[in-house]
Amino acid sequence: MRETTEKINLKKTQIKDTPLLEKEDKKVKKSSKKILKPFIYLFIFLFTCTAVFSSQILVSKQSLDFWFYKLPIIKQIKHLAESADRTIKGENVDRVNILLLGMGGKQHEGGYLTDTIILASLEPSTKKVVLVSIPRDLAIPIEDGDRLQKINSINAYAEMKQPDSGGMAISQALGDILNIPIDYYFRVDFEAFVNLVNKLGGVEVYVENDLDDYRYPISGKEDDEDYESRFEHLHIEKGRQIMDGDLALKYARSRHGINGEGSDFARAKRQQNIIMAIKDKLLDSRNLLKPKMIFDIIENFQDHISTNFKIWEIVKLWDMFNEVEKGKITNKVLDNSPNGLLTESISEQGAYILSPHSGDFAEIQYFINNVFSDAPEEVKIKVSKERATIEVRNGTWVNGLASKTALDVEKLGFIVVRIGNSSRQNFQKSVIYDLTYGEKAKSLSILKEAVEANVSFGLPDWLIEEISMEISSENNPIQPDFILILGQNADQTNSGEKNIEE
Repeated sequence: MRETTEKINLKKTQIKDTPLLEKEDKKVKKSSKKILKPFIYLFIFLFTCTAVFSSQILVSKQSLDFWFYKLPIIKQIKHLAESADRTIKGENVDRVNILLLGMGGKQHEGGYLTDTIILASLEPSTKKVVLVSIPRDLAIPIEDGDRLQKINSINAYAEMKQPDSGGMAISQALGDILNIPIDYYFRVDFEAFVNLVNKLGGVEVYVENDLDDYRYPISGKEDDEDYESRFEHLHIEKGRQIMDGDLALKYARSRHGINGEGSDFARAKRQQNIIMAIKDKLLDSRNLLKPKMIFDIIENFQDHISTNFKIWEIVKLWDMFNEVEKGKITNKVLDNSPNGLLTESISEQGAYILSPHSGDFAEIQYFINNVFSDAPEEVKIKVSKERATIEVRNGTWVNGLASKTALDVEKLGFIVVRIGNSSRQNFQKSVIYDLTYGEKAKSLSILKEAVEANVSFGLPDWLIEEISMEISSENNPIQPDFILILGQNADQTNSGEKNIEE
């Protein structure tokens, strides 16, 4: 009888306490969300700015391990994220795709045009990260393919129809043409960047070379009738400089500097220096002990950042990738370089655009879908030591075969100097013409196995004549170590997966 009474009392207690526990749990979650939100904005800003302005992930767990990361409420959310039986979108297929967007913002003319578009793909199993820069002038088909639209305008058009819908709109549009799901996006404007630097009292940056850009656009004068009045002369001297927000943004965005500072490589290096300076200043222990300054910065973020990440997803993703090694971060660019996948043209409306040089997005889709496939490190070291260069020619009628193969041999460590079509497109089996006559034997062996090709140590007369004509029209032509002409068997090899072992 006593045992029965205890069971009844226990059951009543469970029935009575369960709703209270649920209510209390809801209160904790609601309170957690309210308290954590400002800090999540700071996480988002650091991650997004780093990617948007430098294409490098430069923040580490150690640098973020300061007082707000140790707050009990954040520890609690972190625990919930780790223990919850939920996965981030893409985690089940071992690839999380995030679109990182940078735009001018409300105070700029055309402020909703996305000046920077970067696809960040993360592979949870290996902790690898690949950042692919998408040019703002890339034209993509809309309305059932009847019309082309620059990708940077999608965000603006969506915002006109429905505020705060641009990030999702451009994610879906880009995902469709790349044939991958892009489930998440971060969007930040330049005002947040400028305000952050100013709130920090400026940042100290070492300028490695004098920067002279005579064509830096002046905000608000983009359509000035006097064309020359649209630009200013941006001059920054070599050495250590204290930069306010405006100057830091100009230094990071300058595209037309002389003496080598106009290249994308030089620009990326300047951006990395700026972001490192901001990170060091922001995470300085003296600044972290200034709660008012931190909360002023966070308050500024809230109107300048947009994302569809949920709080638990941010925390879980951060926990998964907070210690990513620099060697596991790869930067790629879609461009119109000689070996690039894009070509420039003028649209029917007279606008400058970039389009796939193959006529469709098949090559680009292949590139995007294989960004994580890689050759063993031992193989890449062998090829890299010999600094093997290669020219790839399509000896078939299979569209885009040379570009796809070039992407694959690059992963083996080869330097692709030229891609094109062969005048003879009836090759059944691929052929490697070795112009080193066996001097780079290791690279030749690796290439032969990878593409399943025959090897020849001399060029046929028709190919010599063809190359001579092409060289006469080029400036500073590069003679490759190998010329690879692809045959029909390359299409079969390319469609499958070829593993190259040591």
